[in-house]
Amino acid sequence: MSRSALKWIVIFAGMLALAPMATFAQQNLCTRDGLQSATDMYLAAQTKGDPSGLPLAKGLDYIENMQVVDIKTGVIQKPMKIDFHRTLIDPATCQSYTEIIVTDKTHPYVLGTRLRVNHDKIAEIESMVTQEGDWLFNADNYMKWSPNEDWGVIPAGQRDTRDTLVAAANAYLDAFLEAKGDLVPWGYPCERTEGGLRTGKQQPDDTCQVGVPAGVNIVARRFIVDEDTGMIVALCTFGVNGLADAHLFRIEKGKLRFVHTLTHVPAGYRVRLSNGRTVGANGQPAPGSSSPGAAPAPNVAPATNQPPQNQ
Repeated sequence: MSRSALKWIVIFAGMLALAPMATFAQQNLCTRDGLQSATDMYLAAQTKGDPSGLPLAKGLDYIENMQVVDIKTGVIQKPMKIDFHRTLIDPATCQSYTEIIVTDKTHPYVLGTRLRVNHDKIAEIESMVTQEGDWLFNADNYMKWSPNEDWGVIPAGQRDTRDTLVAAANAYLDAFLEAKGDLVPWGYPCERTEGGLRTGKQQPDDTCQVGVPAGVNIVARRFIVDEDTGMIVALCTFGVNGLADAHLFRIEKGKLRFVHTLTHVPAGYRVRLSNGRTVGANGQPAPGSSSPGAAPAPNVAPATNQPPQNQ
């Protein structure tokens, strides 16, 4: 073989090696497969604590607990051993949302991370970051329950529409204001994991209706929807100046099946239960809860003499 021919073989092999990278850089991530790929890259970056390999847009917004922060100081810079995760994908809005559980005893977390993709770049990373001191936080309990729940793909002929999923989530959140649950599509059984506290006992009559408070206006709702899995997450706040929160729902045949909540409680806040007692953010359920094991219905206020804020 001539030296010239060998040279062209080497050049051609190099072009083949670079081709997948070039193709990936130019692909539209705003598809179901593309969003899953972006999410997988994010999970790898969070595991390493190094986002440098992510395809980030120049104008990236990085947000934690609904506050814009510098990505260089964000939780994404902390290496984590992820014990479990599940993702909903919303190609209609080019977004994904991933529940992440870390039970590392040195620093456990439960995260809820939203990605928004713009063509071939990640334009937004927003995380609900919950840890010790947040509302009823218990990563071990999340790990105990979440992986065993069925949030899998629903057969095509049995899927609810996007409008049905949004309506169900809104009905649940609306019930907090006036404690009127008659319009909520309660499913049976329905299991709620609130910060780590579980409402049900794995019985056929388990309900997510227990412990729903009154007088709590849940506002600034943003929805990410996955019709294939019946999953919808509401990113919202408890009151106009309230606490950052995520409510993740699994809905089957129009009915609530699972509810997961993450609520960030800033340092210096106290939690006022619906029966008037005041406890810390990780306090035990107060006597008089709707049923044994039910999450208490909280209102949260600063640890001062200022008027209480809604949670």
